[in-house]
Amino acid sequence: MSIPKYICIEGVIGAGKTSLARKLGEHLDAQVIYEQPEENPFLKDFYKDPQRFAFQAQLFFLLSRYRQQQESVQPDLFHDLMISDYLFAKDRIFAHLNLEDRELFLYDKVASLLEQNIPKPDLVVYLQSSPERLKYNIWQRGRSYEKDISLEYIQSLNEAYNKFFFHYNDTSLLVINSTQIDFVNNKSEFEDLAQQIMRPHYGIEYYSPAHLDNKLKK
Repeated sequence: MSIPKYICIEGVIGAGKTSLARKLGEHLDAQVIYEQPEENPFLKDFYKDPQRFAFQAQLFFLLSRYRQQQESVQPDLFHDLMISDYLFAKDRIFAHLNLEDRELFLYDKVASLLEQNIPKPDLVVYLQSSPERLKYNIWQRGRSYEKDISLEYIQSLNEAYNKFFFHYNDTSLLVINSTQIDFVNNKSEFEDLAQQIMRPHYGIEYYSPAHLDNKLKK
């Protein structure tokens, strides 16, 4: 098994996907692909009135992520490693959580066509965290369009993510218990996490840095 060359970082809103992708990119001199949620003109309205704006927000995300993947996930002469702060397939988590049946039927038709042209990563890193920690992280970063997110929505999203990755088998998956770590401000915790990510992987693996033994459990 070889070390991963294309890595996707995933997790619920507030898990630290972008922060980890950025730090890994700097640490490993990698090309980094960033999701750009602030470009979605329906997102602020969705958080205020989910029923009314869910389909518009979801379809915009799907199409914009597809365009970005087509433009960005290409061989790079200057970098051996590529990191994305989202997994394209995770779009379905939000769709199944937020769309009503007729909207979901139409969404699935479009998504199924687009997914055929999306390259799969070598490794997905899932930052698993508690709803309370996620809510705190969201509050701390202070994005105006996220101020209306409720703890109840975060809890439902957390459950949906856990269910999605419990059944995930498309690529190698590393599940990180990130509730009690601070890879943004703690250098040793970040370096430990980077070391765990940048080794060969196979199947589904779990890593809990907070445990005393600090050992990988399969």
